[in-house]
Amino acid sequence: MALVGIDGERKSGIDIRAEHATMAISNIVKSSLGPVGLDKMLVDEIGDVTITNDGATILQRLEVEHPAAKVLVELAELQDSEVGDGTTSVVIIAAELLKRGTELVKNGIHPTTIMSGFRLALKEAVKFVKSNLMVPIEQLGDDALISAAKTSMASKLLNADESFWSKLAVDAVRSVKTQTADGKARYPVSAIHILKAHGKSSTESELVSGFAINVQRAAQGMPSSINGAKIALLDFPLQRHKVQMGVTVQVDDVGEVEGIRQRELDITKERIQKILQAGANVVLTTKGIDDTCLKYFVEAGVLAARRVKKEDLTRLARATGGRVVVTLADMEGNETFDSECLGSADIVQEERIGDGEMLYIRGTALSKATTIVIRGANEFHLDELDRALHDVLMVVKRVLESAAVVAGGGAVEAALSIFLEKHAQTLATREHLAVAEFAQSLLVIPRTLSVNAAQDAIELVAKLRANHHAAQQGSCDPRRFSGILEPAISKIKCLRFATEAAITILRIDDMIKLNPKPPPDDPRHM
Repeated sequence: MALVGIDGERKSGIDIRAEHATMAISNIVKSSLGPVGLDKMLVDEIGDVTITNDGATILQRLEVEHPAAKVLVELAELQDSEVGDGTTSVVIIAAELLKRGTELVKNGIHPTTIMSGFRLALKEAVKFVKSNLMVPIEQLGDDALISAAKTSMASKLLNADESFWSKLAVDAVRSVKTQTADGKARYPVSAIHILKAHGKSSTESELVSGFAINVQRAAQGMPSSINGAKIALLDFPLQRHKVQMGVTVQVDDVGEVEGIRQRELDITKERIQKILQAGANVVLTTKGIDDTCLKYFVEAGVLAARRVKKEDLTRLARATGGRVVVTLADMEGNETFDSECLGSADIVQEERIGDGEMLYIRGTALSKATTIVIRGANEFHLDELDRALHDVLMVVKRVLESAAVVAGGGAVEAALSIFLEKHAQTLATREHLAVAEFAQSLLVIPRTLSVNAAQDAIELVAKLRANHHAAQQGSCDPRRFSGILEPAISKIKCLRFATEAAITILRIDDMIKLNPKPPPDDPRHM
């Protein structure tokens, strides 16, 4: 509908909630849910191929234009950054809630009533998970961590060697344990560096105590190992100083030209000397180091490496207590290098891994650093291993920090569905319709898991509901586990994020889209 006085169009009501757009996004990732979910091959405009079944990665690669569908893409990214796993589930639940909410709107229920009902259902669901379904890991022991890691990797490429990878992930997360000021244990996954190396089998991946960087020393004359390392972290090139472009130097004597060249060399040497005099015996830079500078480093017995990734340098600065230096200039305009900028480590060593050399920094001063060197046949394989391993590490971190797990495999959703259906019957307001629809929406997870496993979804979900109904009546133990565990915080956040996303879209009743302005030389602009 065109707007009077405004160059644009307006959509109202059901159209804007775009049930078809959000369900299309949900249907794309639906078949990748669960231990037997299928992979997606994504090809971008320049022909780069990504093969994955990670929900967040699939949605990031899609160029989604519809505003309502974009909310679901952002939802998957939020779940990935907050929890690390459950990105597919959160999108499927949000799309199902939106679909059922839209149906209620079509039947004459006001969106405000539906939103109120969804919020009430969410509140009761979270309360029920915390009181009835959550189990502290102290009761289950270390097996709970391994089980949670195996559950996370069940749908991933790592599944073939789940025992190897789950133990490696648990050891890696535990190795970076730190204590906060209030005494709580924290496990920063950012301190775990994942390094990809071609060749060998994935089971020959290893956990290295220390920090590994995929670079090698810049010259063969440098030492391959430095004990008691003082590391200079630079974000500028170490190259022979040259007179800047546009600067003209007029000389009368040919001999003075040689003097200018010599001064350029001296300036370069002075810069190197300032870094060395501060005590640096390892120099890492994100830019290049030319032969002139390399000569000075080799003479001084310093280990230098160039073209280090900026994110690796930043992470190393945090671990070693150093600072990334972007220029030698100080506030007065002089060139200085402060020894406080140096990071410390017990040893920096070059080691051969696969086809090339890597630099290992062990015994970092401030925080513990761990590196997982993953091996694989090709780039696609390594990329998918990296994504899968990140999810598993995040799950182990969440289990250790929240110290509680819940049953996986759609059990929580089925239990909540039964509970919320009963709760809806106790409500004497219109919200009971929204709560009942919320309960039905949660069953999309066990149903999708059954369909992806080529099983009879109707029969299996009915059996699951019957068992949970019996458990809630008290005739059997509701906390019987079969080794399928997930972090409790993951489930709770998944429900919260999905509900908020559905409410965000249901709240919208008008969309005004302005037409793009034509360029000034366009005849329509006249």
